[in-house]
Amino acid sequence: MMKHFILTGAPGAGKTSLIRCLEMKGHCVIEEAATDVIAYEQDLGVVAPWQYPDFIDKIVGLQKQRQLQAENGAGALQFYDRSPLCTYALGLYLKFEPSQHLMTEIARIQDNRIYEKQVFFIENLGFIKHTDARKISYEESLRFEKIHLDVYGQFGYECIKIAPGPLSMRVDNVMAFL
Repeated sequence: MMKHFILTGAPGAGKTSLIRCLEMKGHCVIEEAATDVIAYEQDLGVVAPWQYPDFIDKIVGLQKQRQLQAENGAGALQFYDRSPLCTYALGLYLKFEPSQHLMTEIARIQDNRIYEKQVFFIENLGFIKHTDARKISYEESLRFEKIHLDVYGQFGYECIKIAPGPLSMRVDNVMAFL
């Protein structure tokens, strides 16, 4: 039976680094969608795609596509860098009303039990490093982190907190849970 684990947390918490380590250890990983949507939209000339309500639906569409493609992929254990519940949290953070597309996808993942109910919540590192896609302040990332915790709890998921620390320790903490 295939197990799908979500890694989530605030921007800049180290999720991508942790995902890379899991991948290097031979695990199947599914990439985060929002960063790719931002890059694509910016390549098309949209400077701040997150300012448009359809941004959320574009993320949801790419997440669903990647999840469905991964169903045919290798590995009984898969790690997802974010999920539609993260996208729901992002919508709340951006003050967008949840779209029908988003709510339909959340119903699908809930009804079909796509993801494990235990979610790895990667806690913030105490600072934030800005990138082209990550322009959030540290204070705002803390607010975003709280929204994520609340959303996962609201939908019945248990957040397994992965504390800040050396990357190898964080990977070991994830693997110890499994």
